Amino acid sequence: MRQWWGKKSTPAKVETYTRWSFHGFALTEAVCAVPLAAPLGLPDAVPVVLIVLGHAALCAVTASRALDWTRGTRDHPRNLVYALAVMTAAVAVTAVLLAGRADEEHVRQAAGSVFAMVLAFGGGIMVLGIRDRARVPAAVAGFGVGTGAVTLADGTPVAVALVISLLVLLITGFMAFTSVFTVWLLSAVYELDEARENRARLAVAEERLRFGRDLHDVLGRNLAVIALKAELSVELARRGRPEAVDQMTEVERIAQESQREVRAVVRGYRRADLGVEIAGARGVLEAAGIVCEVSVAPLELPGETQSALAWVVREATTNVLRHGNARRCVVTAGRKDGRVVLTVENDGARTAGGTGGSGLAGLRERLAAVGGTLTAGRDGDTFRLVAEVPSRAAGQERRDVLEAAP
Repeated sequence: MRQWWGKKSTPAKVETYTRWSFHGFALTEAVCAVPLAAPLGLPDAVPVVLIVLGHAALCAVTASRALDWTRGTRDHPRNLVYALAVMTAAVAVTAVLLAGRADEEHVRQAAGSVFAMVLAFGGGIMVLGIRDRARVPAAVAGFGVGTGAVTLADGTPVAVALVISLLVLLITGFMAFTSVFTVWLLSAVYELDEARENRARLAVAEERLRFGRDLHDVLGRNLAVIALKAELSVELARRGRPEAVDQMTEVERIAQESQREVRAVVRGYRRADLGVEIAGARGVLEAAGIVCEVSVAPLELPGETQSALAWVVREATTNVLRHGNARRCVVTAGRKDGRVVLTVENDGARTAGGTGGSGLAGLRERLAAVGGTLTAGRDGDTFRLVAEVPSRAAGQERRDVLEAAP
């Protein structure tokens, strides 16, 4: 059960909770049918229980179809809404007539209880199928007015009928407001999740555009010169002129220079800053409702080492958000035995997927390039990722040894 719940996204969890809340309304009505009808005794209580159970079942089906329609996966359940309205009105009117004509007090109490319960749950579920939410207050007012009309027609005193109408208005209004607000909240959660995904896609698209502009700036002029000089060298070669060799040599030089510039652009594109990544990870995790604790000692690292560790933080943050259902994440970094140790751990291992993805393999390759290692695994409910790199680059260590030598 924990794995099934943990694998759901936040909007899916809210939707599941919403659905079972409305099914809980129907279940409550069904459970209350027996004690409400019990004072009638057998066999009079049997038809009352069956009617209430049928109304509860219709409420459950209507709520499910209405939520599907709200999410855009089904057509509008018009027929179900009409059927629920007719059945609710029929049961309520029958209960009012029965209460007005019964001589026994227990019969009147049972009829009144059924009347109130059917109107409350029926009204709360029925408003889910109203297309224009602005019409919900009119529908609630209709319950109150209809109750007053039926009770007055049955000979109930005006004051009593007014009190009953106000009670029905309050009960159905509360249930209707709860239903509409719950559905609005569900839609808002899905819209926020979609907006977050769109923002992520826009960020990726913007980065691709930036990278494309950088490549265009680097290669545009050089490729134009290469094309011009290559065309010139072809013409010179056709004429048997020795200058063609000089032009091709220049083409070779420009091509090599372009290659170096492209590599520089790619290195700048792939390089990440450790401090920036840790700050960004904390902001993203806290925005997702995950408590993030950071403890990083002052570190002076070479650019390549810092970039490799920054990628570890980036990938670890992505895994925390994508896998499992973590509530807490801890990021620590410091020196230990002449090496820099970066640890990222979270409490989402109980629902997380496997640990052998391509992301971790890519991190191991990045760390291996700077002499580092990566270990990742579970420890109970904790998933821990540990990256270790030399505190200084190999070239710097050699220079320090030479400077220290006599």
